[in-house]
Amino acid sequence: LFPELVPSIMSNMLNPDAIFSNNEMSLSDIEIYGFDYDYTLVFYSKHLHTLIFNAARDLLINEHRYPAEIRKYDYDPNFAIRGLHYDVHRALLMKIDAFHYIQLGTVYRGLSVVPDEEVIAMYDGSHVPLEQMSDFYGKSSQGNTMKQFMDIFSLPEMTLLSCVNEYFLKNNIDYEPVHLYKDVKDSIRDVHIKGIMYRAIEADIEKYICYAEQTRAVLAKLADHGKKMFLITNSPSSFVDKGMKFIVGKDWRDLFDVVIVQADKPNFFNDKRRPFRKVNERGVLLWDKIHKLQKGQIYKQGNLYEFLKLTGWRGSKVLYFGDHIYSDLADLTLKHGWRTGAIIPELRSEIKIMNTEKYIQTMTWLQTLTGLLEHMQVHRDPDSQMILEEWKKERKEMREMNRNFFNAQFGSLFRTDENPTYFLRRLSRFADIYMASLSCLLNYEPDYTFYPRRTPLQHELPGWSDQLCTGTFRIPFLQETVQIK
Repeated sequence: LFPELVPSIMSNMLNPDAIFSNNEMSLSDIEIYGFDYDYTLVFYSKHLHTLIFNAARDLLINEHRYPAEIRKYDYDPNFAIRGLHYDVHRALLMKIDAFHYIQLGTVYRGLSVVPDEEVIAMYDGSHVPLEQMSDFYGKSSQGNTMKQFMDIFSLPEMTLLSCVNEYFLKNNIDYEPVHLYKDVKDSIRDVHIKGIMYRAIEADIEKYICYAEQTRAVLAKLADHGKKMFLITNSPSSFVDKGMKFIVGKDWRDLFDVVIVQADKPNFFNDKRRPFRKVNERGVLLWDKIHKLQKGQIYKQGNLYEFLKLTGWRGSKVLYFGDHIYSDLADLTLKHGWRTGAIIPELRSEIKIMNTEKYIQTMTWLQTLTGLLEHMQVHRDPDSQMILEEWKKERKEMREMNRNFFNAQFGSLFRTDENPTYFLRRLSRFADIYMASLSCLLNYEPDYTFYPRRTPLQHELPGWSDQLCTGTFRIPFLQETVQIK
């Protein structure tokens, strides 16, 4: 049976350019499209994270008096993944699932994995209580000891934290983990706030920005269908202007009805006190009172309540896209009723891995082993128990092999063994749809309805559910492409 399953699965590979839905949504109901800028409209090359890492590392040395020897550490793009948690007091980076359980084998102190027995001793098992988890926006505050890294820009931050921890541990230097966490966080923040990153990108835009004419194609298609569009970003005006001119064209502002920069999300969605300010062509802030948000004009700061009052763009006719599950999407769906779309660049590479024959063989056998263990555990004779122990050992090895398909340290962004990750739990809660990039919209008609796939619950018949879900209209298989006309 096992050899026959693999070709069957291989014939139904997923399309990495598909859009996936957590909630039923029809694009025919969407009249207004909103966008974040970084990692939504614009994507950056691998050079940017190296730049952020190096700049923050230098700030640690020059401004926070850290040892110059930490310069020997270079950025490793393959070390961390998004969605990890960091125990601020214990200086541990780890992956946690949707039920607050730590995935053993993915706990790192510095650049070295912490043995399972040590993790279990520290946490009295592998469960992290709710009161120790990060706050609503993933921050470590008000007694929470965990910080969750949800931003793509946080990849160099996690790596820098781990590298400095590694240096202190290797050299037997006594240090306060809380101070290290704060200093690294401040240094990463200063790379943005002091304009180091912005100046570097503007000086060599072709090196850092991945040019993609599909962004222009998406915006143009929406405009042709009479959709209104707006941009809300935390990035500064001149930086956004140069980037959009590069990827969309000099007339990029003609496509947008409203442009808001330095919005300070997520505060933008909650703080009613800050009014909008106009920004002129030279980047100077004007003092005029804003009675209307005009097309072609750039605005700074403001708040969503004023935005809704001035535009009247409310409720489920608005669809907003962003890459940060908390800062971009959470408040919009929970408090304001907007529809939300998450841009998850890692999705494309993970689906390509899942489409490989080696991965499918490994997962098929892993599921087979799990089923055998479940059904054969009732046999208590010594020979059966010996076989069961061998199967358990093999299952553990297969799980580790499965993790290594994605990231050698932490595995998939979306799964911890059988369970969803904490990242996926939040994605499922705050995003109606999710995709690898905005270009995926080009594969769908402007009145297309997204239906979440009905996956079997634990108490439902899998055969019945599988038969319903394997129809080509339910799963976005690789051989399927629906092109906009």
